[in-house]
Amino acid sequence: MQQLLRKRRLRFHQNVKGSRVVKSSATILLVARSEEGAYVGMLTLVLFEIPTGIRAIIEDVVVDAGHRGQGFAEALTREALRQAQEAGARTVDLTSRPSRKAANALYQKLGFERRESNVYRFSFPFQSQNS
Repeated sequence: MQQLLRKRRLRFHQNVKGSRVVKSSATILLVARSEEGAYVGMLTLVLFEIPTGIRAIIEDVVVDAGHRGQGFAEALTREALRQAQEAGARTVDLTSRPSRKAANALYQKLGFERRESNVYRFSFPFQSQNS
């Protein structure tokens, strides 16, 4: 991991101001920057405790289109895994659409295994904040 970080000269920022996501004690926002200092990617790590232990979820792995295929998503994901393990998480989950071939290949390369599971979602009706 450290070689990859040094090679890419990525800097991870956990204290980005102004967002409820960043202010939440359950989330860690990792941001990758290029050698030139441009923000090129981000990942949200969610940590939470349930009766059977600490769990983690990786959400919103995003890399700028011009920087894809250069190892940024891998570096972000490896750093998230390191931090989840350090926090005592028993597992780390993530979801990815089947159409995201490169992302799915990366996750499998890093050791994520596909689960046989039904994923359900309940959506609340949209309400404007002025209601």
